[in-house]
Amino acid sequence: MTVTADAWTQAALFLVSLLANMLSALSGGGAGLLQLPALIFLGLPFGIALATHKVASVALGLGATLRYLRADVLERSRALFILACGLPGVFIGAQIILHVPGRVAELTLGVLTIALGVYSWVRPELGQTARPVVSDRRTLVIGGLVLFLIGVVNGSLTSGSGLFVTLWLVRWFGLDYKRAVAYTLILVGVFWNGTGAITLGLQAPIAWAWLPALLAGSLIGGYLGAHLAIARGNRLIKRCFEIVTVLVGLKLLM
Repeated sequence: MTVTADAWTQAALFLVSLLANMLSALSGGGAGLLQLPALIFLGLPFGIALATHKVASVALGLGATLRYLRADVLERSRALFILACGLPGVFIGAQIILHVPGRVAELTLGVLTIALGVYSWVRPELGQTARPVVSDRRTLVIGGLVLFLIGVVNGSLTSGSGLFVTLWLVRWFGLDYKRAVAYTLILVGVFWNGTGAITLGLQAPIAWAWLPALLAGSLIGGYLGAHLAIARGNRLIKRCFEIVTVLVGLKLLM
């Protein structure tokens, strides 16, 4: 199926992608809040919109990576652990999403996503400073299992999975918001979403004509959002996280 896009559509795609991905880079997820509904509103069927959004979301991670690499915030062992736990879940989730009705899952995820924002809001000091956590077997097993389950959500649904990773890294592994968002944007944005994009792309067509504007907006928005996160620090990131989680949850419910 060939899907074309005129100049006005390309301009709209770029602006929506820029805004969605800049906000996502500040909060640690939620680009699908604006980007996926925009693709559907502009005329793409759900399956094509989902696959196209997944491909474009990889550029968010690349844009953020360009900025975060200069800040040297990732630990190699932790990054490999997140990838090893999450990627199998992403693959499984992307395999099943186009064959399973997702409304019940969306409603459940919507409630849980709103709960993330509320939880962060009522814990004012959460994620403001890093706190050492002992990486014993229990911590790694439970932490890895939850990352795997979030990976399934990432592969199967479009909004919220990055937000879950961000808060889990803060709450369970003791990271501050700035470092947790860096892990989320680079590892989830590039590798998890890349795996989901490839898996979905093998099952559903991709609107290639729509991608240039989406990729440009995602790349620039990711870089700008990461720059603001580094410059303004944990408090701004925490507030953006709380706002985006509530909006993503409401969007899933509605």
